[in-house]
Amino acid sequence: MTKPHDPLYEPELDGQDGDLDGGPGERVAKALARSGVASRREVERLIEAGRVAINGKVLTTPAVKVQPGDFLTVDGQLVAEREPTRLFRYHKPTGLMTTHNDPKGRPTVFQSLPKELPRLISVGRLDLNSEGLLLLTNDGELSRALETPSNAWVRRYRARAFGDTTQAKLDTLKDGITVEGVKYGSIEAKIDKAHDKAGGGKNIWITVSLSEGKNREVRKVLEALGLKVNRLIRMSYGPFALGPLEAGQIEEVGPRVIRELLEGIVSEENMPTGDRPKFNGIASAVKAPGTPGGGDLQRRGVPRADRAVVIDAPQKSEKPVYKAGWAKPKKKVSPHAPAKGASKGIAAPKAKRAPKSMESKFIDIGKPAARGKPAAKSPGKPVDGAARRVSEKPGRAAPRPAAAKPSRGVGPSRGPAPRGGPPKR
Repeated sequence: MTKPHDPLYEPELDGQDGDLDGGPGERVAKALARSGVASRREVERLIEAGRVAINGKVLTTPAVKVQPGDFLTVDGQLVAEREPTRLFRYHKPTGLMTTHNDPKGRPTVFQSLPKELPRLISVGRLDLNSEGLLLLTNDGELSRALETPSNAWVRRYRARAFGDTTQAKLDTLKDGITVEGVKYGSIEAKIDKAHDKAGGGKNIWITVSLSEGKNREVRKVLEALGLKVNRLIRMSYGPFALGPLEAGQIEEVGPRVIRELLEGIVSEENMPTGDRPKFNGIASAVKAPGTPGGGDLQRRGVPRADRAVVIDAPQKSEKPVYKAGWAKPKKKVSPHAPAKGASKGIAAPKAKRAPKSMESKFIDIGKPAARGKPAAKSPGKPVDGAARRVSEKPGRAAPRPAAAKPSRGVGPSRGPAPRGGPPKR
């Protein structure tokens, strides 16, 4: 006897999908993942919790297909039609959980995102005390594809660790390592710099590159070498880098970049069109909600990356703003005003002139005349040729002209002196 068609009909799979993959429609987990509701694993948990329904009937298994025209709801809300794939770069600060719902009520990444963004899911995770690049997308299929090690996308981290090690010890990680029964693949680690601290300890900056990205992989692997990681920053994820994003900022990747870098990963039906993203610009940096500057969730020794970029009130502009066409009048300066630096009511002393000698009255002490040209005569003072000539021998003065004026303090001349000198008294 053939059973009637029922979308809730669950065939006996015996470990295989049977006819579930051959008919029209797509599996409910895949449909919800492409709609950006959650990843496939999270959709399975939603179904187990009885939160997913098709045409009003609650699902009890993910082995169900959604047919064209079916109404798919999650928590009683109709799931919107899937939109083209969107991808975002987000600088996760410390103190935020990478989850939609935290059982302990701690602040999450998705609570701090701008309200105009669609429901997003993360590509991988960063723990509470880790920071750096976190990729967010509305395409659950893309999130799952980028998380798998088969894509061989390299994740690069900057780790600050406390302890002593050598580059030779870090080179042993290239062959893989097993920590507490978990085998980790090849890891490339390189010491950047180290500085000594008081007490003999030292912090070492290490660049770590890996392609698996297991839970707390960097911390566990470095702890196996005797290093304690006290700061961890993810710098890049595949071809996407953190760049100049500040803590809490988010920027959408353009459709053209998605078509070039994710070709073969995103299906043609989900590939975005156009050149510009829907979310323009970079969102302002935000702090973790409920944790000003990190609060109690900020572990001691980890810098508070979001404290310096939080702005609670608008800042006033330093320069005054004038209306258009208004010119600020220039300050008039009186010509009788005292010079800068002079005290009020006290005139600046005049510079004293150097006393002129007798020779300076008749000899031009300026620049020497060019060879072959006569020296320029002083206006109003005829100078005899004999007065211009000066003896090169020391102590010999130039002959005094007959019509020279006497020096100050000497009476007027009464003609030439008589021969034989002055009369005897």
